[in-house]
Amino acid sequence: MSRQPEVLWAQRSDKIYLTISLLDAEDVSVKSEPQGLFTFSAKGARGEPVGFSLELYGRIAPEGCKVNIGIRNILCSVQKEEKGWWKRLLKSEEKPAPYLKVDWNRWCDEDDEVDISFGDSDDALEDDIDESSDEEGMLYLPDLEKAGRR
Repeated sequence: MSRQPEVLWAQRSDKIYLTISLLDAEDVSVKSEPQGLFTFSAKGARGEPVGFSLELYGRIAPEGCKVNIGIRNILCSVQKEEKGWWKRLLKSEEKPAPYLKVDWNRWCDEDDEVDISFGDSDDALEDDIDESSDEEGMLYLPDLEKAGRR
């Protein structure tokens, strides 16, 4: 039996961002299927199996999904098949599992998508997926002191 890691999620009109918290992950496997099934499995730092499956709210484009494996987390960008805002992450209307949480650092309301704070664009967020972890596997955080001086 595998355990579920903490999973943070956020969305844009064209993507879902999933951040899977897992220290020193090995044998990482991420699968996405067009009907919206997202499956993750790996071995944790002590070799224990870790995994989960999510039946996402809408259809996705597996060829547009990207994964970046860091030391402390795995970042996934899941491409929606059709642009638009989903009512929720999962197809089921039941309360989501306790390991699923909103990623408030990436969250953007539908009305605010065009005007993302700090002048970021969706391309800059996509760069986060490609180059978000530093040598220690930490997520990139903007220098808030410099941002406050603008």
